[in-house]
Amino acid sequence: MDPDVCREHLGTLLREESLLLGDLEALLAEESRVLETSNIQVLETTTRARQERMGALARIEEQRRSLCAAHGFSADRAGLEGLMAWCDSEGRLLSRLRECAERAVRCRDLNDRNGIVVAARLKRVEGMLDTLTGRPTRSDTYGPKGYTASNTRPGRVLGAA
Repeated sequence: MDPDVCREHLGTLLREESLLLGDLEALLAEESRVLETSNIQVLETTTRARQERMGALARIEEQRRSLCAAHGFSADRAGLEGLMAWCDSEGRLLSRLRECAERAVRCRDLNDRNGIVVAARLKRVEGMLDTLTGRPTRSDTYGPKGYTASNTRPGRVLGAA
């Protein structure tokens, strides 16, 4: 493949990736708002849309890796940098690559924040269920025989003889 054709192909992939990351960022921000309202139906819709974007991003990543491999470069960051040095010596695509990296970081941060909210809600629900069912709260400490509390019978050890 000619370097100009490779640059065009890589440019197309970076444009698509940037658009998808922008969509994903908006979806993750929407997911954050939905988590605050506990609207399960809207949450399911945003979750499906988020998964679709993640699948599309994975396909683009695979195409980029294939492009690197087709030109004898490794499928990692160093390989991508080598490919770009070969097909885009003027650095025209560098700003698109940086934009994608910045968007990906914002998406990761939003996703992490949403994950913290979901984990906190799950813990709260587990605590309420334990209260309603009379189950003891799960403990990550070890019992007298060296097992974690989840591996022992329900109940408390009040002492040992």
